[in-house]
Amino acid sequence: MSAPGLLVAAPRSGSGKTTVTLALMRALRRRGLAVRGAKCGPDYIDPAFHRAATGHDSVNLDSFAMGERLLDSVAGLATEGADLVVAEGSMGLFDGIVAGAGRTGANADIAARYGWPVLLVLDVSGAAQSAAAVALGCRAYDPRIRMAGVVLNKVASARHRRLVEDGLAKADIPVLGALMRDAALTLPERHLGLVQAGETADLDARLDRLTDLAEAGLDLDAILRAAGGEGPSPSGSGLPRPPGSRIAVASDAAFSFLYPHMTAGWRRAGAEIVPFSPLADEPPPADCDVCWLPGGYPELHAGRLASAARFLAGLRRFAAGKPVHGECGGYMVLGESLEDTDGITHAMAGLLPVATSYRARKLHLGYRVATLFADGVLGAAGTRLVGHEFHYASELSSPPDAERALARVTDAEGVPLGLAGHRSGLTSGSFFHLIAGETG
Repeated sequence: MSAPGLLVAAPRSGSGKTTVTLALMRALRRRGLAVRGAKCGPDYIDPAFHRAATGHDSVNLDSFAMGERLLDSVAGLATEGADLVVAEGSMGLFDGIVAGAGRTGANADIAARYGWPVLLVLDVSGAAQSAAAVALGCRAYDPRIRMAGVVLNKVASARHRRLVEDGLAKADIPVLGALMRDAALTLPERHLGLVQAGETADLDARLDRLTDLAEAGLDLDAILRAAGGEGPSPSGSGLPRPPGSRIAVASDAAFSFLYPHMTAGWRRAGAEIVPFSPLADEPPPADCDVCWLPGGYPELHAGRLASAARFLAGLRRFAAGKPVHGECGGYMVLGESLEDTDGITHAMAGLLPVATSYRARKLHLGYRVATLFADGVLGAAGTRLVGHEFHYASELSSPPDAERALARVTDAEGVPLGLAGHRSGLTSGSFFHLIAGETG
């Protein structure tokens, strides 16, 4: 039997899910439990914090982007070696796209599929007994899920807590803990969400502080008793196939957005992943057969990347004879130039006819379904891929035509969004973050 789990969710974004999740993970780890993390939906930032709290990679579970076989394989990664899986939701518990049952991308789909009870985080600032009505609605809305109880967040005082608990008692909803209002608990943010875990000052001290608050404010014994369900046993049979046998992967503060289920699938299929750091002016190793530039924050390091002569020259040499692919930030670095937020334009690798800018930011966000135009590292021509887009960059260059575009894309509901990305020789890239192929 695989490990039981819990899903930490909320009625809406900004309720404190990440704070409660990290506090719970670290507190249970302090007790000696093997805790594994998961995140519902597309997200790179929160899983990195999960890893810092648990000491293990945190996977993404996505009921829209992942087919059942891939979804169960990724969930199996989370249960491997675990005493408990703590999954964190995204947005509100039921927020997703309009799609078939169990395929909406909502947190509730994951809780229902694996039988994980929901620990509902309620931001009770500005409310008292009325918070119970919100919790009651969440409990009743979807009969597939079971609510373990609630954790109150941003409680103003002991009197405030009594009033909130009075309403929840009338609704027969257990309160499994409370955290007082404390601005010091807020993690630093930037335009894509939280600052990355590796960049957060005194992260261990922050996590220890959260652990202390969890031990004081959460009923950890009751939360453990409430855990239930089970994810699938680890198998890895449905994980992604590697694009090569020896893959050079850019890996540093500018390039860090690569889903763990991707690299796990590559490794289990026998591929070797060779990290290198563009920020340290390292070129992709010449003995690799594919180079992958993940997304990240290259716009914060554009000047340093532009002056990394060994990296850029080595990347161009590599691309002359072997495939190179860039996702989002990696795509921008493969282009001709990148304009930062100060309006300074920095020369990039020049492997794709792309010029991007962060001077005038515009949010691009959502699921993307892509159909490839030509054979490449992502698959054969006609392959259907599912992923997402999340960035604030603008393309200053001309849009691609069908002869040079990477793919034709739609949104999650099939609305056409035109052509996306570029390909030139053995180099390709787009703002599209890959989650699953057509067999996923």
